[in-house]
Amino acid sequence: MVFTPEMSGLLDRDRKRAADQLAVEEEDISLAAASDAARMHDIWVHLGSLALRREQGSDRLVNRGFVIDSEGEIRARYDKLHLFDVDLDTGESWRESSVYDAGDAARVVETPAGALGLSICYDLRFPDLYRALSDAGATILSIPAAFTVPTGKAHWHVLLRARAIESAAFVVAAAQSGTHEDGRATYGHSLVIDPWGKVLLDMEDVVGVGFADIDTDCVEEVRRRIPVLDHRRPIPPPERIR
Repeated sequence: MVFTPEMSGLLDRDRKRAADQLAVEEEDISLAAASDAARMHDIWVHLGSLALRREQGSDRLVNRGFVIDSEGEIRARYDKLHLFDVDLDTGESWRESSVYDAGDAARVVETPAGALGLSICYDLRFPDLYRALSDAGATILSIPAAFTVPTGKAHWHVLLRARAIESAAFVVAAAQSGTHEDGRATYGHSLVIDPWGKVLLDMEDVVGVGFADIDTDCVEEVRRRIPVLDHRRPIPPPERIR
C-alpha cells in the first residue's frame, strides 16, 4: 500500500495563484492520476489529502484524503476535522478556517493491511479522535501531514509515538519535506511506527519513497500484553474543587 502526504496535489499559500489549480473532486487531475496508477499497478493508495473546492464555483475548500483500492475505486473519503488556526513564535500565522470547511465525521476503512483509521496533520494533537478510531477497530492510523519545521522539531516524533502506543496500533505518517515554491519549509520525517512505539522507518528530510514491512500480528500481541483498549472507561465530567 502506498501512502502520500497531506496536500499531495498542491501546496501553496498564495491563494490567488492556487485558485486556478483548484477543482471539485470529480475534476481533480491528481485524484484521477492516483486512481489510474492504483489500477495500473494493482496497488492500494492512501492519497493523504488534496485541496478541493467544496462545490463548483465555490471559494470554500475542503482538505480531503482518499483511500483508493487496487482497481482504482475510491473506498473512503475523509475531510480534516481539526483546522490549523495558530500564530507561531516565528511570526508565521495560519488560518485554515478562513478558506477550509472542517469535516464532520471520522472514518475507518478496511484495507488489505488492516482496518485503517484516517486523519490529517493537525488532527494529531487530538487524542480523542484516535481513541474513537481504535475503538472502531482501527489497527493502523494514517496521519499524512505538512508540519511546519518549528512544530515538527518540537512535537512530531513524540506525538506520533504516543498515538501508536495509546492505541496499540501502527502509525503511518507520510509528510511533506523541504522548502516549497511559496517559501514555506516543512519538517519531513515521514514515519512508520509499530504498536509498541518503535520507529520502523524515519525518512528524515529525504524527498522520495521509503519502505517498511509491518507484521499485523504485532497489534494483537501488544494489545494482549497491555490491554489498554479493554480497560478504557467513559470519563464523567471532572468535579472542579475550589
